[in-house]
Amino acid sequence: MNITKADLDQRVEGQTVCSRFLDTVAAHGDLVALRAKEDDGRWRTWTYQEYADRISRAARGLQAIGVGQGDRVVLMMRNIPEFHVVDLAIAFLGATAVSIYNSSPPEQVAYLASHCEAKVAIVEDAEFLDRFLAVRDELPKLERIVLLNNPLGLSSPGVIDGSLVLEGHDTLDLEAALDNCTPDTLITVIYTSGTTGPPKGVMLSHYNVVWTAEGYMEVLDVDPAGFRVISYLPMAHIAERMSSHYLALIAGFTVTTCPDPGNIAAYAREVHPQSMFGVPRVWEKIHAGVEAALAADPEAKARFDGAVAAATPLVERRTWGTATDEDEATLAQLDEAAFAPVRAKVGLDAIEFAITGAAPIPAELVQWYRAIGVPMSEIYGLSETTGPMTWEPYKVKPGYVGIPFPGVEVFLAEDGEVCCRGGNVFGGYLDDPDRTAEAIDDDGTFHSGDVGTFDDDGYLRIVDRKKELIITAGGKNISPANLEAAIKTVPLVGQACTVGDQKPFVAALVVPDPEVAPVWAREHGIKAASFAELAEHPDLRAAIEAGVEEAMDRFNQAERVKKVAVLTSEWLPDSEELTPTSKLKRRSILAKYADEIDALYA
Repeated sequence: MNITKADLDQRVEGQTVCSRFLDTVAAHGDLVALRAKEDDGRWRTWTYQEYADRISRAARGLQAIGVGQGDRVVLMMRNIPEFHVVDLAIAFLGATAVSIYNSSPPEQVAYLASHCEAKVAIVEDAEFLDRFLAVRDELPKLERIVLLNNPLGLSSPGVIDGSLVLEGHDTLDLEAALDNCTPDTLITVIYTSGTTGPPKGVMLSHYNVVWTAEGYMEVLDVDPAGFRVISYLPMAHIAERMSSHYLALIAGFTVTTCPDPGNIAAYAREVHPQSMFGVPRVWEKIHAGVEAALAADPEAKARFDGAVAAATPLVERRTWGTATDEDEATLAQLDEAAFAPVRAKVGLDAIEFAITGAAPIPAELVQWYRAIGVPMSEIYGLSETTGPMTWEPYKVKPGYVGIPFPGVEVFLAEDGEVCCRGGNVFGGYLDDPDRTAEAIDDDGTFHSGDVGTFDDDGYLRIVDRKKELIITAGGKNISPANLEAAIKTVPLVGQACTVGDQKPFVAALVVPDPEVAPVWAREHGIKAASFAELAEHPDLRAAIEAGVEEAMDRFNQAERVKKVAVLTSEWLPDSEELTPTSKLKRRSILAKYADEIDALYA
C-alpha cells in the first residue's frame, strides 16, 4: 500500500508529541524508558511512568520561574536522562526547547540564544554555565539560567539551582496540560550547522514531529516497544533528536544515554542496541577498528576478507528474494565461522536497524556491513524535513539513499535539485522570511540544495550539494562527495577533501586514519614518535597515493584525483575542518590549507 500525506494526516489528526507520550505511558508505563550509567558503574533506570512523573514536577518548576506558552528555552547538556525530561516538560507548557551544540563557544551561545529570544537557559554544569555568563550582558531577554549539576553550590544573579526547578515542586496534571499546545505549536528550533553561513533556525511543529514519527512506524513494520537504542550524538542534531528522543517516546524505545560520544563503542558492547543511527564517521571508525584488530594476524585477515567477498553477492540475492537454499546455507556457515564473533565483539549482534546518514558514506562500506550481518541502510534528509526524505531499511541498494519516505513526494527540479512535499517539511526559518522564501515555494515544495538522480526502481542517489560542485578550468562539473567517498575506502585514509574549482585538475587533501595508520606502520617496521611524524613518512605517503590511485579507477580521466597532499593533524568533530556531526567545512578547509593546496598546483 502506498501511504499518502492524506493518510498520515488522518492518522495523526489532533495529536501532539505530548499526547503521544501519554499514550505510550498508558500502554507501557512499566517499560524502562531511560538508562544512565552512574560513576560507580551501576545503571540508573526510569520507567515510562517514572519519566512522566519527573516531567510533571519539572514542568511545574519551570512554570514557577515563568516559562509558559510561546516562550523559548535554550538547552545545553550532554546526552543524559534529564535532557529528555526537561525537553518534554517545556513542550507540556506550550513552550519551545532549543538545544544548541555543547561545543558552542560564548560568542555562538550569544548569537543562538539571542536569535531565538530565549527567556530561560538550562545548562548541565558549570562548564556550560560559564559560557552563558561570559555573554550575559548580550542577552537582555534571558531572565533565568537553570544549573542542573551544582555540587559546589555555585551562585550568581539570575542562576537557579536545578534541583529547585526539577524536584522542588508538586506535580503538573499532564492530561490537563495537553491544552497548552496544538499540532501547530512550535516544539523546537533546530539550528543548521552553519557550513554555508550563519546558522539558520529551522522551525518544527508538533505536527511535523508526530507526522514523521508515524512515517517511521510505517517503515519499521515491527512493534518497536522496548527497542534498545543509545543516545550519544548531539541533541542539537535532528537525527539524534528524532531517533532517540521524539521517535523513542512515541514508539516506546528503551534509551541508554551516553554522555561522551567517544564511548559509543564501549556502550554498544554493553547495551547491544537493536537500532542505532550513526553518521558515516562512526561506522568508519568501527570498521577501522575491526580492520586494525584483524591486521595483527594476516592469515586471519585474509580469511575474513575472503568471507566478506563470498558473502557480498549472497546477501544481495537475499535482499532481493532470489537467494537459493545453497546460498542461505553458505551464509550461515560464513556467519558462524567469521561474522558472528565480530558482531558480538563490537556489540552489534542484536542490531535490527543500522542506519547511516547526515553525510555521504562509501557504498563499499555499506556492502561490508551488510555482508557481515549488520543490516545497514542509508537515510537521507535534512533538519528542514524533520529528518527523513527517503529511506528503505530492507531492500537496500548500497550507494542509494532509499525510496521516498511514507507520505513524502520526492522529485527533481529541472536542474536536478532534490525537492519534496509532505508533512515533514518545516514551517520556515525563524525570523528569516527571505531565506524561507528561497527554500519553500508557495505550494509547500522544499528545495534541498542537493543534486540527485533516480534509478528505474525509484531509488535516489545524491550527487552532491549544488553549491559544492567543483567546476574545473576545463568546464567539467565534478562531485567532490563521490570522490571523497571513494578515497575513504582506502583503509589508510581517515578524512578527505577534494579541491580543484577553476583548476586544471582535481586534487585532494587527506588525513591518515589515526587507528589504521599506526598498525600499518608497525607491520612495516616504521617507528614514529607522533601522528604528525608518521603522516610525513614517505612510505606511508606512497601507500596512500597508491591506494587513492586505485580508488580512482572507477572515474573518468577528467574526474580523477591526480595529486594528494597528506596532512599531519587529525580532523576532529566540531573543529575548523568538521562540523559537530563530521561534515566538511569546505570554506574553512580551503582557507586553512591554502598553502598546501597551492603547492599541489605549483
